[in-house]
Amino acid sequence: MREKVLENLSRYNLKDLSVAVLGSHSALQILKGAKEEGLRTILVVTEKLKPLYDEFSNLVDRFICVREFADVLNLERELLRENAIFVPHGSTVEYVGAERFRELNVPVFGNRDLMVWESSQKRKIMLLREAGIEVPREYSLEDQFEDLVIVKLPGAKGGKYFFVARSREEVLRRLRDYLSKGIVPDLEEVLIQKYIIGVPMYFHYFYSPLFDRVEILGIDIRYETNVDGLRRLPLRDVNVEPTFVVVGNLPVVIREKMLLKVLDYGKRFVRKTKEYIPPGAIGPFCLESIVVDDERIVVFEFSGRIVAGTNIYIGYGSPYGWLYWNEPMYMGKRIAREIKISAEMGHEALVKIVT
Repeated sequence: MREKVLENLSRYNLKDLSVAVLGSHSALQILKGAKEEGLRTILVVTEKLKPLYDEFSNLVDRFICVREFADVLNLERELLRENAIFVPHGSTVEYVGAERFRELNVPVFGNRDLMVWESSQKRKIMLLREAGIEVPREYSLEDQFEDLVIVKLPGAKGGKYFFVARSREEVLRRLRDYLSKGIVPDLEEVLIQKYIIGVPMYFHYFYSPLFDRVEILGIDIRYETNVDGLRRLPLRDVNVEPTFVVVGNLPVVIREKMLLKVLDYGKRFVRKTKEYIPPGAIGPFCLESIVVDDERIVVFEFSGRIVAGTNIYIGYGSPYGWLYWNEPMYMGKRIAREIKISAEMGHEALVKIVT
């Protein structure tokens, strides 16, 4: 498949590249970043969501309307004619599917195989552990435990259907209910982790193959309902089970001395992905973490592509982006900058940033 993608890329007019993206998740910042860097933009969007993006039509050179996002797999010829580099995000994983998305013979910014690993809760944790990154204790469905645990389903659902439990029996009861309702097809990819008490911080990274550099481009805290709403009430006054559906994101900076550990984790992750999932991480990824009171950073998940928490820095950039680039730099613009520099260097450089 990679050979076919590179063959298609070799025919591209590098002076007329476009960036293509699904109309969801972080599309607005990807489109804005591409326009700021002088690249054409293509938005693949459903009729339901098109009215939103019509409001920002100044960012879109071409709309392609589809019935559902999975229909992007039928747009191969169209995208190739447009010299398109496709930029995936969370909705690509959730609504197209990482395995199906691999079939698209259009150059994709980043490592599409990393998104396949992201879709597997078990492989995800194994990769982090192998990289020497601290992760929470993990349990199987056969284990008896006394810890408070969080139970996670596979996919990019923004925390939907996650739940906390205190016993194996409670976990099994809830999961059997999910099975009966078709919420989870099987239990193989369900992840049970010790619930870590601390501050959730989601670290945004960008790995540049051109500069061989891991950049920290921001940090966010995800605002989740209703677990964040419950913090405002005395627990004795409520009898509501916490839920973890992400509804928004807040910017945050970490204590400066702790940046060394954040950067070390990012570098460890990139090295291990090169070993396990060649050519390794390319462009944006996120280590989703809890910072505990002794200043340890425990990583409970990763995302192998741009995350929606980077939307908080659109236009004005993150504090860390400024330090690298001395200008407003946010993830959508950083992606476009890497594509632009690669195109200026020629096909040999562009090959390094796409799969």
